[in-house]
Amino acid sequence: MHVTRKALVLFSGGQDSTTCLAWALDRFAEVETLAFDYGQRHRIELDCRNTVRTRIAAQFPQWASKLGSDHLLDLSLLGQISDTALTDERAIEMQANGLPNTFVPGRNLLFLTFAATLAYRRGASVLVGGMCETDFSGYPDCRDNTMKALQVALSLGLDTPMTLETPLMFIDKAATWRLAERLGGAALVKLIVEDTHTCYLGERGELHPWGHGCGRCPACELRARGFAQYREQA
Repeated sequence: MHVTRKALVLFSGGQDSTTCLAWALDRFAEVETLAFDYGQRHRIELDCRNTVRTRIAAQFPQWASKLGSDHLLDLSLLGQISDTALTDERAIEMQANGLPNTFVPGRNLLFLTFAATLAYRRGASVLVGGMCETDFSGYPDCRDNTMKALQVALSLGLDTPMTLETPLMFIDKAATWRLAERLGGAALVKLIVEDTHTCYLGERGELHPWGHGCGRCPACELRARGFAQYREQA
């Protein structure tokens, strides 16, 4: 447990980033959060962030004193140069290169570069992100090798050690639900179900056992399947 270090969590308001936020709050002396507005279709996640932060502070007093400032950066330029199903009204489908058209090229590279810049100014030496190469859509900027290379590049470029933590990298969605339960019990699982958002299409109507969403997009399918497996293994 790193009781003296400060962390900056890439916090979108989704299941994975909320689990990562709890993970960081359980480990570090102070935790700040950061999100990016890049013109994403499912920007409803951004609307969920304040609710999640408020509920975590209210329900988990052991974490409340550690939860520091929140930051939102405008990266609309990313939406301007992207032609993907996450930034345009397009059907989600596979492309000839084997990647789904939800892949936003360079997104995590930019996110982590800006996050490291902010962390440097805020006195944080740890970046925490929900990247995962187990249950994911094949995005190359979510892979562990990409994160390791970025950690080296950012530390060299800033001339100070910058640690990239990815607690979900090698676990599937069922294990992500179990991690949330281990960190915050049934209360954190309930919070994630009710208040976070992952759906690519931004649907926030019906509350399913696993949370809100269309139930059909890749993000919803992963979340629903992982929740079912988590409940079966309970």
